[in-house]
Amino acid sequence: MDDLVSIDRLSVSFDTRHGPVDAVKDVSFSIRRGEALGIVGESGSGKSVVCRALLQLFAPNARVTGGKILYEGADVLSMSAAELGRYRGEKAAMIFQDPSTHLDPIMKVGDQVAEGLVIHQKLARSEANRQAVRLLDDMKIRDAARRASSYPHQLSGGMRQRVMIAAALACSPGLLIADEPTTALDVTVQAQILALLGTIRKERNLTVVLVSHDLGVIGAVCDRIIVMKDGQIVETGTTEEILTAPKVDYTRNLIRSQPSLLPDRTEPASKEPEILSIRNLCVEFPGPKGLVDFVAGRPAHVVRAVDDVSLSVRRGGSLGIVGESGSGKSTLARAIVGLVRASSGSIHIDGPQDKKARARIVQMAFQDPYLSLNPAYTIGQTLSEPFIAHQLCAPSEVPERVKRLMQTVELPEELLGRKSGQLSGGQRQRVGIARALAMAPEILIADEVTSALDVSIQAQILDLFKRLQAELGLTLILISHDLAVVRYLCEDVAVMQHGKLVEYGKSQEVLRHPQTDYTQALLDAAPKLMIAKTGLLS
Repeated sequence: MDDLVSIDRLSVSFDTRHGPVDAVKDVSFSIRRGEALGIVGESGSGKSVVCRALLQLFAPNARVTGGKILYEGADVLSMSAAELGRYRGEKAAMIFQDPSTHLDPIMKVGDQVAEGLVIHQKLARSEANRQAVRLLDDMKIRDAARRASSYPHQLSGGMRQRVMIAAALACSPGLLIADEPTTALDVTVQAQILALLGTIRKERNLTVVLVSHDLGVIGAVCDRIIVMKDGQIVETGTTEEILTAPKVDYTRNLIRSQPSLLPDRTEPASKEPEILSIRNLCVEFPGPKGLVDFVAGRPAHVVRAVDDVSLSVRRGGSLGIVGESGSGKSTLARAIVGLVRASSGSIHIDGPQDKKARARIVQMAFQDPYLSLNPAYTIGQTLSEPFIAHQLCAPSEVPERVKRLMQTVELPEELLGRKSGQLSGGQRQRVGIARALAMAPEILIADEVTSALDVSIQAQILDLFKRLQAELGLTLILISHDLAVVRYLCEDVAVMQHGKLVEYGKSQEVLRHPQTDYTQALLDAAPKLMIAKTGLLS
């Protein structure tokens, strides 16, 4: 295979108020035509900056301080605005981690796929729309003609990602760059997207650059891997070489941190009485009501998000709730906290039953700290707020309580003056956990708190949960699409599908000897990391 892309001594710097920060330092590599190249590394390693450089998609404060990027011999970094406009879409395209932030919320998805065909290939709008429907059908979106008239919010996460892939491939580019395209997806949808990428690559002889923190994903898709750390390449080789015989400690540590390699939970099960008991719980929401139904006076369709669920958790115990998107697991968690109202059934929490006391007993740490932390507040203000709002201590004691929280989640005190946007993803997630712990809860619900973190930070957060359970006697309810994380942390697991509890029991038993086809399908869909077993994990 000949080289499609060649990067020669690329360096990229960001101007900050504290001075320039070198994000990429003297990076060189090539990408062969038809190859799938994986780029891995922790947050801040420079992998996403390199990918964006391939399309010259730089932040306003970014500067290329050296190097070249050649696509079929043409220097991307020297292209004029007009040349760059043609290059993006016709030669190279990119799909991003979160399609919700990259699809226009007020534009139908079919029009968004057709847009590139109108701009680059000068097709009439009617013909572009017909081709857009064909592309959506190629992406295995059922009833593509109808879905083309939908808006992004009307589609599932997996379908939105398929729409973004269709839009990227509309003009048949030679290079597709995928930056964490499956991170926020559940395991079955992730498997479908990875299979789709593999099929498209073969059918179109597409060159793919895949960025991911999941080496199982990289191993399933890529021919070759580049490992980055602190803006530099520390190791490169075939996928088999990197995963079975890594040469540097950094790569070995990345592999050891993979959730799929985590050991089973070994802590003894809790013998304490039940702290949470749920019996025959149902949660219903009114569905969308069409104009005809409104005129006819017909009631709205009811969606049963949680359907007759019963389970319990012992004090100091740990329960994992797993299932695909739309299975009802997050709705169940929100019902426990009191964020949604039960339609029928009961939720009994041992202790005072009034609403204010319940807020003290049960707290929740959310998946996305970008959304759950106030960006206008400093970290000190964020952590002070619960103490002040709930009068948990005298005002003079608040600073000391906040410092103790920072120590609990292993964050340095100097971060108290920063805002959430100035922290890394792992630091923000720890702040979210600290805020939940401010109320001294007895039950902590963690909703997909590690899904967007790189593997080494994931491992730190999981170990933090273990320590908090041991030191504070916390009862933990973990919602996750990563079954390996649940097996590592939780003594019990509840598997949900379409609002129903389809399997429930000890996590090691359920996840090693599933009794339902659905649980087996979840296990089969998880990417497997194939590594040499001798020496690497010792």
